[in-house]
Amino acid sequence: DGNVHVRIIKKPEMPLETWDRIKTDLLTELFSAVAGLGGTISGEHGIGFKKKQFVPLVLDDTVLALSRGIKDVFDPNHILNPGKVFPDPNETP
Repeated sequence: DGNVHVRIIKKPEMPLETWDRIKTDLLTELFSAVAGLGGTISGEHGIGFKKKQFVPLVLDDTVLALSRGIKDVFDPNHILNPGKVFPDPNETP
């Protein structure tokens, strides 16, 4: 089906602060490459909390605004999966 499932393994001795930085840098590079090839960052499991900060790498501002608008029509009170699909505008990878 064309999916690539990535599992990045942390060395046990690596401090969490270092790991978070390295993991974010690596995922930013990976997802940028995926976007450049016309791919997406998620398949059957959805975006979720872990990948929402990377959405702007694969969706431009117009598509992101349109998608938020569609969600607003069906979920005007933002009660369905709050915070799981769209990144906070101040959040960057």
